[in-house]
Amino acid sequence: MNWITNYVRPRINSIFSRRETPENLWRKCKECGTMLFHRELSDNLNVCTNCGHHMAFAPRERLTALFDGGVFAEIDVPEPVADPLQFRDQKKYPDRMKAAQKTTGEKEAMLVAAGDLGRTPIIAAAQDFSFMGGSMGMFVGNAIIAAAQEAVKLKRPLILFSAAGGARMQEGILSLMQMPRTTVAVQMLKEAGLPYIVVLTHPTTGGVTASYAMLGDVHIPEPNALICFAG
Repeated sequence: MNWITNYVRPRINSIFSRRETPENLWRKCKECGTMLFHRELSDNLNVCTNCGHHMAFAPRERLTALFDGGVFAEIDVPEPVADPLQFRDQKKYPDRMKAAQKTTGEKEAMLVAAGDLGRTPIIAAAQDFSFMGGSMGMFVGNAIIAAAQEAVKLKRPLILFSAAGGARMQEGILSLMQMPRTTVAVQMLKEAGLPYIVVLTHPTTGGVTASYAMLGDVHIPEPNALICFAG
């Protein structure tokens, strides 16, 4: 019995036991329902190999795909005052921030970096819709200003990937103030004669559409992306 209990039974259990597959190995295309292996999807830049649907790209993954060799240097963004309005709805604003940071692994909704694209030095900024809907708050405003200032300083073009539900309601009027602030930042690029290219990804809406997302010299919309402004 010891031989059966200690050797045979565990072997049988190991053969027939259900092995769990990590959730991140496969992704389902929301457009056509095709299950896509993560490596295949990554090799195709997060575009469905069956129907061509463009799936969401996390900022860090997007910048890795954008820059030559996946090499880039992050640009520091000044930290704004945390929870200036002490806002609370169903949750406290700081609690929502902590949850978003835990989910995404990022501290805020935009990542700014410097690197080379086709051997041309550029500055790039990418918005993260999975971080509180990519909402534009003071940090995002600071990020765009930092990106523009670095571009002007180094005389480099700026490429921005927008993805947002609009202004961040938890910051009230302070979030709306980022519209004129980012508009001034874009004007800095224009006065310096530097290209500003905006890639409009799904979705780009609200105050983001009404400000820096629509001020580019060149706009490249993602296929079937929702791009809108309600007024």
